[in-house]
Amino acid sequence: MPADLAVIGLGHLGLPLAQAAVTAGIDTVGYDPDPRPYAELRAGRSPVEGTLTASEIRRMLSGGFRPTTNAAELGRVRTAVICSPTPLGPDRTIDLTALGDAARALAARLRPHTTVLLESAVPPGTTENVLRPLLEEGSGLVAGRDFHLACSPSRLEPGNRTHVLANTPKVIGGLTPACTESAAAFYGRLTDKVVRARGPREAEMTKVLETNFRHVNIALVNEMAVLCHDLGVDLWDVIRCAETKPFGFQPFRPGPGVGGHGVPVDPGFLPYSTRTPGHPLRMVSLAQEINDRMPSYVIQRCATLLNEHGKSVRGARVLLLGVTYKPDSADQEAAPAREIATRLMDMGAQIGYHDPHVLDWRVRERPVPRADSLYEAAAAADLTVLLQQHRTYDLQGLAVKAQLLLDTRGATPAGAAHRL
Repeated sequence: MPADLAVIGLGHLGLPLAQAAVTAGIDTVGYDPDPRPYAELRAGRSPVEGTLTASEIRRMLSGGFRPTTNAAELGRVRTAVICSPTPLGPDRTIDLTALGDAARALAARLRPHTTVLLESAVPPGTTENVLRPLLEEGSGLVAGRDFHLACSPSRLEPGNRTHVLANTPKVIGGLTPACTESAAAFYGRLTDKVVRARGPREAEMTKVLETNFRHVNIALVNEMAVLCHDLGVDLWDVIRCAETKPFGFQPFRPGPGVGGHGVPVDPGFLPYSTRTPGHPLRMVSLAQEINDRMPSYVIQRCATLLNEHGKSVRGARVLLLGVTYKPDSADQEAAPAREIATRLMDMGAQIGYHDPHVLDWRVRERPVPRADSLYEAAAAADLTVLLQQHRTYDLQGLAVKAQLLLDTRGATPAGAAHRL
């Protein structure tokens, strides 16, 4: 059965896009070669934590959304949007394997006049140097002449109910002006504002700039946290004062590490670096180094606090609160909690955790005991560490019950706990 749209990749990018399309009345099919998302969606459940609720999935299905593992469906659509995951590989370059698989599956069935859009986070040049050749070689068609090709990197934040696709401007860069306008016509049905970039590379680089902006500023405030602690300065009060400046300042807050799906990208280390100048962004590399050190700094603070209270890390009962990468979400993508737990376990600590959104948590494939009663667990623990500030946590009450509380988010009342 033909559809107007195929969303390729049913993860944290593809599902919200498919939801917006169905809501807009667009006949949508969702393709993923992995049978697990298909099975979960057919059962009315979200295959990805922290994206859509079960009721939202059910509304999508009743609205006509069709998940599938059959690539033949890709040959029956007017628009195809690639939302494949692009994680960091062991060498810290972006892994484009899933994107390449998606491109080949689409290319074998690509029809003339189809609009192909790329939403995955990719290094600049990927649309033209990776995606375009795969589509052209597999289809025999020419991009910009026989089919439209454009990049429009996703700006959605998993679990964010305030900034959704409809009210978040969409940046679009097409291979040709006609490609850009075809993409704009599609996204104009989903969002209030479309921003036209000069081309695919400018659209791709927009995502790089936005992600690196976040990481560099978090690194700055993380360094300030360490400095302020050494000087006996309340950083959280400093931020409160600084953010009253009506210009030239945007508040960022420190934490135990940086998680999430947006990873910092250094264009000097592209998978096809011979086609680029190869000048690494030194500030981005340094920011990543600083942010990567934060879990170690949290461990150092834990050990110091325990030692100051006559206890050793070895044998200490440590309770970790909030193991997701963002508050009020079940998404654990790159959350620092797992590294912190691993290091504490290596030092001989007895680890437990509490998170209202995570009922089962494993470190090194071993289950970590989950606290049923938060207050009782905090009272019994030698040290309680707040890693994520979920809305359900009564931090003032927790500060009273806990023997020793380290707040890495600056969320507790001043003087109620030890802050990062």
